Amino acid sequence: MKQLVCLLAVVLPLAAFAGEAKGAKTAQAPKSQSSVNWEGQVLKATGAGAPDMKASTPAQARLGAETAAKLDAFRNLLAQAKGLRVSADKTLGDAMTSDEIKAKVEGVIRGYKVADKRYFSDNGIEVDVEVPLSALTELVAPPPDSQHAQLNTEGQPKNTGLVVDARGLKVEKALSPRLLDGDGKPVYGIDTLSEDARKSKGVASYFATLESAKKSLLVGDKPLVVKAAKVQGTDLVLSAEDLKRLSESNNTYLADGRVAIITN
Repeated sequence: MKQLVCLLAVVLPLAAFAGEAKGAKTAQAPKSQSSVNWEGQVLKATGAGAPDMKASTPAQARLGAETAAKLDAFRNLLAQAKGLRVSADKTLGDAMTSDEIKAKVEGVIRGYKVADKRYFSDNGIEVDVEVPLSALTELVAPPPDSQHAQLNTEGQPKNTGLVVDARGLKVEKALSPRLLDGDGKPVYGIDTLSEDARKSKGVASYFATLESAKKSLLVGDKPLVVKAAKVQGTDLVLSAEDLKRLSESNNTYLADGRVAIITN
């Protein structure tokens, strides 16, 4: 009898807490999800945590579930990050064979932002977390390329950004794509970015339509639109005519990472 009373003293408060939790939803099987928002340049994941049924108080039960959910979210983010393509022949997972890079990547992922939480009637919790892709790109940036094209800083910019139309081509999305000339020489890439842009924007964002790219704040209200002539892995080759259009006037917006790539 005494054991029954003790058991009820634990279970009943937990049940009451479940009904009182603000925004609590019907209990359901937790789901773990990961995704890459290439347009917003964000890596996202969901972590799920079940309540500790041995907890002595509702507060402890919720804390245990939240801790488990955050750990699950970290694991999901890390698994997703390893599959991100840095370039045509390299993934982030490949780079993480280096203990130094592995430690830095894990450090960035541990610093994720919690975007949302969901509480369930069984005291389980789901958390949505995210990490900016630029924070990961910076860790695997290649050494500066002395052959990289220089920006045109003369006069006032006529354009506010660049839209590269690669529809119809098999583009592989990557953290560090490049724009090349016909000879394969880089004319834009991570080397072009300012220090601030490396940390906040990344090299380029990917969009599904020309309309959505042109309306984005990333490229501003007067973007220059060019057509990719062909694809080399994760890099895009521009025609001589489009390269001339890109270089003949001030294009310092490239240093701000104001580049959108259309892939569909």
